[in-house]
Amino acid sequence: MTAFDVNNLPASEDEIDYSDIEAKYQVPFEEGFDNIIVVDKVPIVEESKKDKLFRTMRKIFRTAGVGEIKEGGISMPMDLNAETGKLASKGFLFIEMETAEQANLAVKQLNNHPMDRSHILAINRFTDIEKYSQLKEEYVDPEEEKFTEREHLRSWLTDSQARDQFVLHRGDEVSIYWNRKTEPPEEIHKRQYWTETYVQWSPLGTYLATFHRQGIALWGGPSWNKIIRFVHPGVKLIDFSPNERYLVTWSYEPITLNNGIPGSPFGMEDEGNQLIIWDVHFGALLRSFPSSTSPDDTSNKITWPMFKWSHNDKYFGRVTVGQQISIYETPGMGLVGKKSIKVEGVADFEWAPVSERDKEKDKSKDKHGDKKTREEIISFWTPEIGNQPARVTLMSIPSKEIIRTKNLFSVANCKLHWQSNGDFLCVKVDRHTKTKKSTFANLEIFRVREKDIPVEVIEVKDTVMAFAWEPKGERFVIITTNDPAYGQPSTTPKTSVVFYYLDKAKPVNGTQTVANFKLIKTLDKKTSNSIFWSPRGRHVILTTLRSQSTFDLEFWDLDFEGTAEQKEAARQDPGASLQLMSVQEHYNVTDIEWDPTGRYVITSSSMWRHSAENGYTIWDFKGTQLRRYLLDKFKQILWRPRPRSLLTNEQKKKVRRSLREYSKVFEEEDALAQTSVSKEQIAHRRRLMDEWNAWRKRVENELAEERELAGLPPIDTREDEGVEVIEEWVEEVVEETEEIVDE
Repeated sequence: MTAFDVNNLPASEDEIDYSDIEAKYQVPFEEGFDNIIVVDKVPIVEESKKDKLFRTMRKIFRTAGVGEIKEGGISMPMDLNAETGKLASKGFLFIEMETAEQANLAVKQLNNHPMDRSHILAINRFTDIEKYSQLKEEYVDPEEEKFTEREHLRSWLTDSQARDQFVLHRGDEVSIYWNRKTEPPEEIHKRQYWTETYVQWSPLGTYLATFHRQGIALWGGPSWNKIIRFVHPGVKLIDFSPNERYLVTWSYEPITLNNGIPGSPFGMEDEGNQLIIWDVHFGALLRSFPSSTSPDDTSNKITWPMFKWSHNDKYFGRVTVGQQISIYETPGMGLVGKKSIKVEGVADFEWAPVSERDKEKDKSKDKHGDKKTREEIISFWTPEIGNQPARVTLMSIPSKEIIRTKNLFSVANCKLHWQSNGDFLCVKVDRHTKTKKSTFANLEIFRVREKDIPVEVIEVKDTVMAFAWEPKGERFVIITTNDPAYGQPSTTPKTSVVFYYLDKAKPVNGTQTVANFKLIKTLDKKTSNSIFWSPRGRHVILTTLRSQSTFDLEFWDLDFEGTAEQKEAARQDPGASLQLMSVQEHYNVTDIEWDPTGRYVITSSSMWRHSAENGYTIWDFKGTQLRRYLLDKFKQILWRPRPRSLLTNEQKKKVRRSLREYSKVFEEEDALAQTSVSKEQIAHRRRLMDEWNAWRKRVENELAEERELAGLPPIDTREDEGVEVIEEWVEEVVEETEEIVDE
């Protein structure tokens, strides 16, 4: 039995300390009150008019579609009026809804709702009022956080060998590698369970995004530490703005406020939305949107990305098919001109890119305080509606001024393809014949930089399967087919590949002739269905993707420089410089990716598509296979993008003029690296030889001891005496090629 000291007992019950028990069994205030709201600024009425006010409130809630008020769920405090001597209300009441979701919706829909001319309702959650009432009246400065210097997020660009990185996702492992010229890739970082689904680079390579059940995390720097995270439960898709300032996330699950996430960034205005735009630098939620802007759209299909960005992150927009284009401005996230662009029947739109020269001009204007900025351009098209023809339109933003339109007839579909510098817009128009039993195509090319924006039409008799502009160039490639098997599953149709260039003819008799796009060459009897230009232009890969029978890779050079005769022929005929460098095959190839420099390309076969011979192969731009890796549970491989060069055009020209001098330095470094590799190989071989000789000597000694114990004469080894082993290593250069690739 425990002895008690009576003298130490509290004098009264008030002196007993229950703080530890209260803390242990404390119930959060929000529990049980999350479906109650407080409605303020209602009319002050007497007891006799209370029922009428309650009926009016029920009608307002019913009309707003926020749900029914619980039976007996309206409570209105009454007090004795000093002037009239009668009971009267205090101007506010409590309403209990059936669920917390209905209460949140009521706050969202009816706050600031005009009940009449003199009464504007103010509605808040009951738990919010209690929470804010507990705030201290006196302002207290927040605790200053200790400054922690971050790692440089673009440190990989300082690599002395100017190597590129790639990320490899295999099974539950994600690894980062350096790509090396003559040696296998070098692994620099690896983590288990780094992502739950897949990984994605930001457009300039600063961040690596990983996907998790509760949201997105961005990683970077030499140590690959977490930079920031964004809470969005069930996130499936993301998209960065071109300059990485903003991040768009989408989840199939609508946002709920009672999600149990500590420090949830969502407010009442976000509830039910699925699309969020974040500030990447600060991690702030800027605005959320519903997946569909049309109340009639009940389909689960989405088009990604839902928002399309202007080149400078200043504007972003989305199309409501058949109704309007909504253009928003950053960082305020409001509609340009406070309203959408109403376009009946609109099907799609695209932003016009700009050249590096235009970007330099914009920067120069900003430095000199020139507030007159260049307007952006969007292109959009509308199908035929009644007697109205289909139409392609170019419009300036933010003025919303139409600068060019073109009517089109007998249109089945359109696809908008901007050239990377914004000089040309090609509209691939799929047309149907009068009987509508077959289709063909036209290429309507808008020359945007020229006066009045003339349009050139190229007629194509067959169906155009693929179209691709040369990056920063004036050439393009199309793949066409007239095979009846096109569009049928499990078939590989016969195709033709057609190359075009812009013919800038010389002036005739002092008169400048009009530049037109002309045919370079047509390649018939192909099976190619995809086009992959090098990011530097000139080189292109034609391939057959996701076929069950054909896996060809054709490496083409459009500016091949051979003998003097070939160079002269190329001046007369552009097709003479089109050279097939190599034809290769990658069984079950699913994806193709050029590195940012255009020197290497990776072809891969992902387990997400099939389970046979998964892995990847690294090629050079000529189609020479450098390495091949078959990897079990291989999922994806992505080159790390590079940001735009900080050099001006003049500085780039200066580098090109001095390229031969730089080449000597690079050749010396390559020779040194090759020598170090050779030394390592020779040392390895000699080590193996020494191990062999030591083993042989040990075995000979053991054998001699065994023969001596057995009484046998020793083995005569005199024939080996005087024998000297001479090793001679001969290195031969089989082929050496020097090629200057302009940036």
